[in-house]
Amino acid sequence: MPGTNLTREEAQQRARLLTVDSYEIDLDLSGAQEGGTYRSVTTVRFDSAEDGAESFIDLVAPAVHEVVLNGKALDVAAVFRDSRIALKHLHAGRNELRVVADCSYTNTGEGLHRFVDPVDQQAYLYTQFEVPDARRVFAGFEQPDLKATFRFTVTAPEGWTVISNSPTPEPEDNVWRFEPTPRISTYITALIVGPYHAVHSSYEKDGQSVPLGIYCRPSLAEFLDADAIFEVTRQGFDWFQEKFDYAYPFAKYDQLFVPEFNAGAMENAGAVTIRDQYVFRSKVTDAAYEVRAETILHELAHMWFGDLVTMEWWNDLWLNESFATYTSIACQAAAPGSRWPHSWTTFANSMKTWAYRQDQLPSTHPIMAEIGDLDDVLVNFDGITYAKGASVLKQLVAYVGEDEFFRGVQAYFKAHAFGNTRLTDLLGALEETSGRDLRTWSQKWLQTAGINILRPEIELSDEGHVTSFSVRQEAPALPAGAKGEPILRPHRIAIGCYDLDAAGKLVRTSRIELDVDGELTDVPFPQNTRRPAVILLNDDDLTYAKVRLDEESLKVVTEHLGDFTESLPRALSWASAWDMTRDGELPARAYLSLVLSGIGKESDIGVVQSLHRQVKLAIDLYGAPEWREAGLTQWTDATLAHLRAAEAGSDHQLAWARAFAATARTPQQLDLLQALLDGTESVEGLAVDTELRWAFVERLASVGLLEEDEIAAEYERDKTAAGERHATTARSARPTPEAKAEAWASVVESDKLPNSMQESVIAGFVQSDQRELLAPYAEKFFSSVKGVWESRSHEMAQQIAVGLYPSLQVSQDTLDTTDAWLDSAEPNAALRRLISESRAGVERALRAQAADAASASASA
Repeated sequence: MPGTNLTREEAQQRARLLTVDSYEIDLDLSGAQEGGTYRSVTTVRFDSAEDGAESFIDLVAPAVHEVVLNGKALDVAAVFRDSRIALKHLHAGRNELRVVADCSYTNTGEGLHRFVDPVDQQAYLYTQFEVPDARRVFAGFEQPDLKATFRFTVTAPEGWTVISNSPTPEPEDNVWRFEPTPRISTYITALIVGPYHAVHSSYEKDGQSVPLGIYCRPSLAEFLDADAIFEVTRQGFDWFQEKFDYAYPFAKYDQLFVPEFNAGAMENAGAVTIRDQYVFRSKVTDAAYEVRAETILHELAHMWFGDLVTMEWWNDLWLNESFATYTSIACQAAAPGSRWPHSWTTFANSMKTWAYRQDQLPSTHPIMAEIGDLDDVLVNFDGITYAKGASVLKQLVAYVGEDEFFRGVQAYFKAHAFGNTRLTDLLGALEETSGRDLRTWSQKWLQTAGINILRPEIELSDEGHVTSFSVRQEAPALPAGAKGEPILRPHRIAIGCYDLDAAGKLVRTSRIELDVDGELTDVPFPQNTRRPAVILLNDDDLTYAKVRLDEESLKVVTEHLGDFTESLPRALSWASAWDMTRDGELPARAYLSLVLSGIGKESDIGVVQSLHRQVKLAIDLYGAPEWREAGLTQWTDATLAHLRAAEAGSDHQLAWARAFAATARTPQQLDLLQALLDGTESVEGLAVDTELRWAFVERLASVGLLEEDEIAAEYERDKTAAGERHATTARSARPTPEAKAEAWASVVESDKLPNSMQESVIAGFVQSDQRELLAPYAEKFFSSVKGVWESRSHEMAQQIAVGLYPSLQVSQDTLDTTDAWLDSAEPNAALRRLISESRAGVERALRAQAADAASASASA
């Protein structure tokens, strides 16, 4: 939307001038069941450092009725323009502003989102304000360093519940008057309104009592496992309060599972919103519960990192996200009673691979990114800000020591409670407690982009003893278009030495921990010692770097990857193999062979599911096109064999059923899917429940075996919001020109779909075995994407720009067409970044396909 951007310079100027004291926000949501607009009245009190100064307040609203500044009514037509209200002739000292506006309910997941549940036909509302969307609900100074107290008064329909940051009061005549919040930023205020189902409890320890609430729609209540959610929450309270030495800073803690949520969750102070797909309607694997628990802990950690202490500006977003990610994983790994003590394995095999991918794109950036305006930050919630940042924090903990690290964090919270900070504030606290000078470390790790590669260099005597051992560090050139220069960094790493025992298992026999710095670092390996079977750099995953195996270790790992007794070295080896495949160092067909040889021994279900996704991606994008069908056949046969062999009712059985459903292709395999759906065949222990049925339906629809009436019949069985999304995906997946045209028109040529339905259409539209059918849409994409970007909200436009880019059309022509568009269309920086990232994926796929084809020629 034009005029909604805010530059860092504007924010700095406003912060120098203004100090905000309080907001009183009165919202009339009594017509929410019908939708449309609602009345928003904002009274904000703030101080100005100068008499007669000018500034502005932010508001996105279809109509503004009154603007009263210091008792004087202003001409609305003169002062309200481009989502800003101009404020002139401010008083030195205290000012009071009153704004009366009509604001809009949204269906995009931004501002105040309104959703009608098809089960009970009731409306459910929630706010989502990060980054700049509180201004869609009330007039506000929309930047993180202008904190204030917030007092909400809400009129809602009878029988509804209203939840906000402060404890929920008893309503009077359907009016809910909340107490003021502590001083917080606009983007973490929240309102959740509707006939939600609630479960209440409390956290009790050493005289502390914090009310806890869990909310969801009544149609999901039967699936809400509140006890399990409370258990994880209490573990987080125990662990964070001990490590941070700072009591939970808000009056209560509610977790609200809300519909059509764009992200995983949002850290609103005391009122966390979470996507309601985390209320599991069907059997899921333990990996799904682990991911949910990490999300719960991540948002709870934000109550300190982000809500209590908030970054001054969005270039320090990592102070929120990296710390919340690191501490949530650390809590899962170390909290007494945690079900997931191997959470660092999951992190290494999922989130860290996300970081590696992001760091090799032309948009790579330092963890502490340069954020010039809101457009920059809107596309910066990425693998660097979350996963690389968390990896680097793990490296920092190894570098300074865990006790010293958390003592620094404790001092940081005490010094800056309810305030705003910069990088230097945290580093200063950590330097004080650790005694380390962190300026060089910070410059190399937080303020530069790119990734290092660590390789072992080993020399042996004739008897096979190690005579010399060193670690070589490389700094590959940054991707074309990326800013900055490659740099070598200091790494604290562990080196694991593994040997095969009598049972054929790879067991760690010794471990060396050391600092690696510069191009070559000697390893203090005992002289005249026989070399172990496997030498694994970065064992225990202490640092952030791409790791390669020496030739002998690679040979043993290729034959015995599934034989490591511990899950983390397996995950590190799997991740290294995947990275080599993406880099074209390991052909896609060799990666498939490696996975097929070792996945049957992999016990970690999260790793198994990651391998399922990666193998499919490797075959679809990184394998030579002429080999693709053979690879898919080999993989699909394997998925069915593993499905039949898996323990009845196990997580592995369910995971293999989903993998099989994603790629079934022969008439016999598709007949089996249909028979499992009909109930005429079964696999012992496999419950074909609601979500698994939809997995079968979506695949059968994508190969043309289900028509509209059959999809509609399936929706009748599951007439819920989730069922509607699945049915939409199935319709869009059908392999006909008519289905694709209808799907395209509903997303690109119309803006009526809500966010979740648009996402579902895109998910069905893009099918990897429909390349020829989708080919004509490449030209359509480039002719329409800029107009979409300029006319839709950020979330809706980004879904289209990323989801409909012709990533499956892996060809030089796609690169050339993209380059021509980038040269001529003059997209803004955010859209240019997204399209350039997608282009980089096609370029990488082309290189990997060439490497795979070359390997076939070499072995022929």
